[in-house]
Parts: sequence; C-alpha cells; structure tokens
Amino acid sequence: MSTADLGTFVWGDCLALFQHFLTLSLLAVGGAITTVPDMHRFLVMEHHWLSDGQFSASIALAQAAPGPNLLFVSVLAWNVGANAAAGATPPELAWLLPLACASVATIGILAPSTTLTLYAARWVQHNRERLGVRGFKLAMGPIVIGLLLATAWTLGAAHGMPHETPVLWALAAVSALLVWKSQIHMLWLIAAGAVLGAWGWL
Repeated sequence: MSTADLGTFVWGDCLALFQHFLTLSLLAVGGAITTVPDMHRFLVMEHHWLSDGQFSASIALAQAAPGPNLLFVSVLAWNVGANAAAGATPPELAWLLPLACASVATIGILAPSTTLTLYAARWVQHNRERLGVRGFKLAMGPIVIGLLLATAWTLGAAHGMPHETPVLWALAAVSALLVWKSQIHMLWLIAAGAVLGAWGWL
C-alpha cells in the first residue's frame, strides 16, 4: 500500500481510535504488544490509515527507543494523525491531529488495563495460594506465547512471507533463540539488525 492509497481520517475518527484502543486494553494479555495483530487489522487493513511499512516501522522505532514498551501505541497513533494532517480542515489546526491521535490512543490503551491491574494484583496477592489462582497463572503462559508469536508473524509478514524473504525469517528465528537461550542483550541484536539493514542485506 502506498501513502497515496491511505484512507481518509477526520477529527471524528479520534473517537473510533479511542474506543478501539480502550477495548484492546482489556484484551492485552501479556502486554499491549500482544494486541498488535488486531491493531494492524484496524489501522492498516480495515481503515487504511497506515501502510504496512509505516505500521512495522512505527513499532520498530518505538521498541528501539528508550522508554516504556507501550510507547509504540503512541507512535502508531501519532503517524495516523500525521498522515491525516495534510488534508485536515481547518488547516490551521492540522498540527493538532497527531497530538490528539497519540493522546486518545495512549489514554485508551492505559486507562482500563491500569485500573484492572491495580485491583486484580491486590486480589491475587491476597489469594495467591488458592489452587484456581495458581492454575490461572500457569494457563496464561501458553496464551501469552501464542499471542507474541502472532505479533511476530504480523510484523514479519509486512516484509514478505517466509518463502519470499527466507533470510529475514531465518534471522528472526535466530534472534528469538538468542534472546531465549543466551544472555546477549537485546540492544546488540537491534544494532546488528540496523547494520545489516544499512548494508542492504535485509
């Protein structure tokens, strides 16, 4: 999808953006990053507010930057607003669109999950020895892993399927194994990816 093919975003769509991230906040089992596939569906496939490239680049940039993991939501929404600002009316207020989009998306993704976590964490702490609580914790492990794999697939598919870009997918698999099985800091892997990309190998 080229930038010219992006869908129209108007001020009223800020409410839809807020509502969607508000809903995703309660589904973010294992962190907001696990909801990336649905963010991609909503922002790229359904509304065409971002291109595939912009979507994956926004997440990569936010993950590489210092700060909370949740920063990628703000960057995604900021880019939605930045794309829309060119045709916004009135033009004098166009600069507000990226700020408005980033603000509503960030509040939407934070408010419900923060409130729920606060109360749930206190309850779990007081009932941590219950069999049901222990079973719930054990059952959540495979679910979170599955959601993370779905996120990895969504981001990787933006650059081509495994048979189209085998080197990229092989490097992704090797990186995942290194993170899992070794003590190598993730920043070194990010730096290696940046170098390979700069040389045109990826």
